[in-house]
Formats: sequence, C-alpha cells, structure tokens
Amino acid sequence: MLDEACNARHMKPMLIYKIFRADEWRTLEAEGKTQGAPIDLADGYIHFSTAAQAAETAAKYFAGVEGLMLLAVEAKGCDEIKWEPSRGGALFPHLYRPLRLSDVIWAKPLPVEGAGHSFPPEMQ
Repeated sequence: MLDEACNARHMKPMLIYKIFRADEWRTLEAEGKTQGAPIDLADGYIHFSTAAQAAETAAKYFAGVEGLMLLAVEAKGCDEIKWEPSRGGALFPHLYRPLRLSDVIWAKPLPVEGAGHSFPPEMQ
C-alpha cells in the first residue's frame, strides 16, 4: 500500500496512469505486484503518464493494440515517484519500486476505437 500521505483524504488526488497489455495486467492481479512491462524492466523504473500525456503514450507505444488495461495510481505525496524529462522535455512520472496491486485506484479496459484508443470519461 502506498504510504499514508498518498491516501490522505484531505489531499486532492493526483492520478497518474499506466497502460498494460492484458498479460501484464493478469500478472499484476495474480502476483499482487510487478516490475512492469519489458520497457520498464529495461529502464529500471515503471513508466507512467499524466492524463494529458496518456493518449500520446497510447498512440506512440500501443497503436492498434487490443486488450489493453488503463490503471490509475495516486501520485501525490509518494517519494518513490520521480518526475523526469522525457518526450520533448515534458516531465513524466516514473515509479522506482514495484507496482503493487494495492496501489491501483482503478483499472479499466482501454479499447481501440477508430484510429486510437477510447479513454474513460474520468480522464477528460
């Protein structure tokens, strides 16, 4: 479970998002934690996106991929999340520890619709 500061009711939540393929999501559900997708393992941290970055991440790394899951995780107050420059110098959240199932606020399917993925209304 994230430290208590992350779940404090008085703090405005700041959700960050992880896109997983179906098998990666099943592993997290079955084992209760994960080191992430192959790119996460190669880079040494788990890649996340903000709501504003998620559609571009999906288009760049998951174009046309069916069966994806979108996970929301609370970022505020968590020391293991570092904001680091990536695409175009934008700051992206990176998690420097395993992602635990208990970290996930919600998980929803991320279906392909037309030329891209259809994100849930909570993100808009």
